[in-house]
Amino acid sequence: MPKSTKKNFRKLVIILWLIVFSPLLVLSCVIYFASKGWIGEELPTFEELENPQSNLAAEIISTDQVVLGKYYTQNRTNVHYYELSPNVINALKATEDIRFEEHSGVDIRGLLRAIAGAGKSGGGSTITQQLAKNLFHEKPGSKIERIIQKIQEWIIAVRLEQQYTKEEIMAMYLNTVEFSSNAFGIKSAARTYFNQTPDSLNIQESAVLVGLLKAPTMYSPVRNPKNSLARRNVVLGQMMKYNFLTEEQFDSIKALPIKLNYQVDDHNFGLATYFRESLRTDMLKWCKEHINNSTGKPYNLYNDGLRIYTTIDSRMQKYAEDAMKEHMTELQKKFTDHWKGRDPWEEHKEVLTEGMKRSDRYIAMKAAKASEKDIKKAFATKTKMTLFSWKGPIDTTLSPMDSIKYYKKILQCGFMSMEPQTGFIRAWVGGNDYRFFKYDHVKEGKRQVGSTFKPFLYTLAMQEGYSPCYKVPNVRVTIELPGGQPPWSPENSDGKYGGILTLKQGLAESVNTISAYLMKQFGPQALIEVAHRMGISSDLPAVPSICLGTADVSVYEMVGAYSAFANKGVWTEPTYLTRIEDKNGNVLQEFVPRKVEAISEETAYLMLNLMQGVVQFGTGARLRGQYKFSNPIAGKTGTTQNQSDGWFMGITPELVSGCWVGAEDRSVHFRSLDLGQGARTAMPIWALYMQKVYADKELNVSKGDFEAPKEPLSVELNCDKYKQPGEERSSPFDKETGF
Repeated sequence: MPKSTKKNFRKLVIILWLIVFSPLLVLSCVIYFASKGWIGEELPTFEELENPQSNLAAEIISTDQVVLGKYYTQNRTNVHYYELSPNVINALKATEDIRFEEHSGVDIRGLLRAIAGAGKSGGGSTITQQLAKNLFHEKPGSKIERIIQKIQEWIIAVRLEQQYTKEEIMAMYLNTVEFSSNAFGIKSAARTYFNQTPDSLNIQESAVLVGLLKAPTMYSPVRNPKNSLARRNVVLGQMMKYNFLTEEQFDSIKALPIKLNYQVDDHNFGLATYFRESLRTDMLKWCKEHINNSTGKPYNLYNDGLRIYTTIDSRMQKYAEDAMKEHMTELQKKFTDHWKGRDPWEEHKEVLTEGMKRSDRYIAMKAAKASEKDIKKAFATKTKMTLFSWKGPIDTTLSPMDSIKYYKKILQCGFMSMEPQTGFIRAWVGGNDYRFFKYDHVKEGKRQVGSTFKPFLYTLAMQEGYSPCYKVPNVRVTIELPGGQPPWSPENSDGKYGGILTLKQGLAESVNTISAYLMKQFGPQALIEVAHRMGISSDLPAVPSICLGTADVSVYEMVGAYSAFANKGVWTEPTYLTRIEDKNGNVLQEFVPRKVEAISEETAYLMLNLMQGVVQFGTGARLRGQYKFSNPIAGKTGTTQNQSDGWFMGITPELVSGCWVGAEDRSVHFRSLDLGQGARTAMPIWALYMQKVYADKELNVSKGDFEAPKEPLSVELNCDKYKQPGEERSSPFDKETGF
């Protein structure tokens, strides 16, 4: 061969080698530079790989282990591999990465197949690569950036495979992906679309969720059900192809429709919405005061994956909400019929003006410097809106002023139930519907408590040595007031006077003259001290009328205070948190309720007996007749002036519960005592709730009697012993009340 030919051949070989290997050399250099972080984004450290950061929702967990709701920027809660249904794992492998168990992060065979098919035969990204992308990369700004990013994903994927097991990678991937409908991660998706846990997903449900990963919006079973069905069947086909399904299973399942149980995790929906909002305020404060050691910053309620364990029982919460809805639906109809053809605010027109000025629309227009003329015009202009009703939301066209008139007629309620011994709050109903009424009537709202305040006065009397059998004339009592004020002389609600009543009769029938008599003996300051000692934290006016419940107090305070009666005189702070854990299950704080000996055990027992008279023979007697309760119950009804507020406090050995009912404005109320008294407006909610609680045998709430003090009582409860010779011994009232 001539030298020139040999020389040309060598050049050709060199050129061919350069053509073949130069790209590999360039690729190798790019991979090396990328691995060092010299090009592209800085790669995560090994420490970051061990602790990958993702936004995790905080979960609110009931005492019976039900997730009541979440706080989040992304609705994401992590799960472990063992919490995943095999159906989900099989569907994902079949669709996304059938060689998942065989490769080490990068599937060369799959990559070459994807290149050869120009992407038509599927992508070359493994599940591990997709995980790397989800965890560590933002969206690229150009094709060059995407190429570099892709190479970095290969590097991160290999490192992930070195750091984690296949099971851990699978779980991490399913925890990071988005499923649309504000559901991030498989746990949130399972709950959102099917109300299931990830381990309970069947084949078709798993196929739907895995199908979503290709394009969450396009294949959403809610927004695009036809696309979702087609995509689900593609996933099922892949599962059959790779022998995760038989042909018979495939044929039968693909013919099934998609059956959803769709419920978006939204703070406006679900159980205990008012409680969750009140808890959120407390948790934000807690986060501000506690440092996350992994970040060196205060905990973030919405991103750090806190697990918040509460005392709420999901079953009891549901019973309370159902009881409220059942009664309030009926009560609202009565109220509407009661005022048919008339406005409840007919003598208080300012109610509408004040309602307008408190509205978001008015505040926004004022901020925009709109004139009063323009504001009034806007409030008179009809617009589309959704209104609350007990039958469900109503879409309508109404002027803003007409909507104010509509809502002013809506009665509201607040209800709370707690264990007196532990202080654990089991149910919290702050209003009718959180979507429409954001104001919480359990803790935030305070209203006049009416006669439910009288037990504190009678407690003072028992504490000072009075007997339940002590007799008081039923006559009007006058108390002089300082500063030239007119004297105070309350009337009985029924207008009846005369005769002699025992204290137990006075409380049972809520006779104002008996309360006025006791008030005259002790004065307001002594009563205030008793109330504060029993847990009432609100300001209480030092006036005689306080004994009739003229002070504004919350349901939260009242239930807490009444707990001392059922807990042998010990006030236990109402508690709704047991512990807080971080995302890894480490306990950050445990909560123990504060306890204070408020009154003596004997005084507490005497008051329980007195308040049993309310139920057996007094204003709460409907609990025996209409609702058929036969077990020991202590209680007190309450009704304020003009029937603006209706109350009932109910005590059983294991539960103390309180309820308030009224309109937003005190000028809106029933016109008659018969319709507006607490026994008719509030007590039925308590009754319906307790019926449901007792019916649930799993709750194991006792119907037993209150435990008597071990030491003999210093006060005689048998009123017969106080009667004179020849005097009738036991009255029907005495027999009913058991004294």
